[in-house]
Amino acid sequence: MSEPIILDGKLSSRELRESLKPRCAALREKGVVPRIEAIVAAQDPASLAYVNMKQKQAEWVGIESGAFMVTEDVSQSEVMDKVAQYNADPRVHGVLIQHPLPSHIDEDAVLESLGAAKDVDGITSASLGRLTAGLPGFRCATPLGIIKLIERYELDLTGKNAIVIGRSNILGKPMALMLLEKNATVTIAHSRTQNLADLCRNADVLVAAVGRPEMVRGDWVKPGAIVIDAGYNKVEGRSHDVGDCHYEECAAKASHITPVPGGVGPMTVASLLANTVEAAELSLL
Repeated sequence: MSEPIILDGKLSSRELRESLKPRCAALREKGVVPRIEAIVAAQDPASLAYVNMKQKQAEWVGIESGAFMVTEDVSQSEVMDKVAQYNADPRVHGVLIQHPLPSHIDEDAVLESLGAAKDVDGITSASLGRLTAGLPGFRCATPLGIIKLIERYELDLTGKNAIVIGRSNILGKPMALMLLEKNATVTIAHSRTQNLADLCRNADVLVAAVGRPEMVRGDWVKPGAIVIDAGYNKVEGRSHDVGDCHYEECAAKASHITPVPGGVGPMTVASLLANTVEAAELSLL
């Protein structure tokens, strides 16, 4: 087979973020400054780095941002009060609850207290319910980023057999529903699925989101399939994170493939920012 087309998340995310700049400028002319707030564990370096990166990109497109640091001495009620404050504040258009919060915080309760109108990460049960029902609402940022990447490369999924390996509430399940919205025929698989490799070999679209490094091998991939790798795994001795797919083997079979890093990850952040801008625009209605 010929070399696959690389679904470039870095380039696509830059284009998406560029498209947000004039929308933010238009909002500011109307007296609305798009703003996102994060609730983040103060002692989690990975979370802090991730939120800091999101804030820098938000500032670049014209979105203001802030963060509430959850230290070990911050109580459940204080976090809940902060979410209630954000829910009621018209100057805040989106709220990101960065997983994981400290162990003494009931993260599910915090999530469920967030209003759907400000759930720009699309991960509360209200947002997921609206997705399931086909109603308007903010879609989960990572699967939304994947859909935007598919659209950027004008890939028509109508009638295609798609498989999603993974069943999490923030990736696998919403991804399957969004693929259905694109008229694909979808199978949800997971680590306990029997004959998983055989199922993958029949898929025109394969989305790997199981969290196991290089689990999907080249002989799992149907020739000409679209391979979307949503995995990020640290492997001892490797200089960078690796995906859930063995890239070289899968690339030898695929027509289109996302790299790791530089594929799905950048699109997640850009989609979160796009949702925040949309929330700010909706505040004017």
